[in-house]
Amino acid sequence: MKIVLASNNPGKVREIGQILADLDMEILPQSDFNVPEVAETGLTFVENAIIKARNAAQHSGLAAIADDSGLEVDALNGAPGIYSARFAGAGATDEQNLQKLLQELENVPEEKRTARFQCLMVYMRHATDPTPLICQGTWEGLITFEPIGESGFGYDPVFFVPEQGCTSAQLPAAVKNRLSHRGQAMRKLAKKLGKIV
Repeated sequence: MKIVLASNNPGKVREIGQILADLDMEILPQSDFNVPEVAETGLTFVENAIIKARNAAQHSGLAAIADDSGLEVDALNGAPGIYSARFAGAGATDEQNLQKLLQELENVPEEKRTARFQCLMVYMRHATDPTPLICQGTWEGLITFEPIGESGFGYDPVFFVPEQGCTSAQLPAAVKNRLSHRGQAMRKLAKKLGKIV
């Protein structure tokens, strides 16, 4: 069974392919079908994931998987949230987003720097699927005062994982994938897909 992934990120395609490997599914990037980027106009992670999955299914004619992820910081009322990738403005780099976050939290004490990564993953059988499968993964942590670690991307260098005693950017990839919001959501989705395949 072929499924299109609403992403052009080869790492994400590989990661999801590995988790779904036992289910006899081939995960293909949307770039294989010239799927155009779609505006993420939703106001929640789940709305944006559905928009992306619907777009990929529509242009490929296949079932689609999409996710929308981001960082929620309690002291910022859940920001950057759905705007995590463009927190410092459209086209912002990871470094610019990270620096803006640290500036916003400049005077916030350690105990009030609680945050979590959220991932909402959606599977749609076709573009007009009225009942998409929706899975959520949440990863709790704290925002550090400065970036630490070289691995990962995005906000990983400032996302401290208390039970590991380090930031997400200091974790080996296998450990991060086991703990992360995306890893959690994907494993839940794999379990649900296993029941319907």
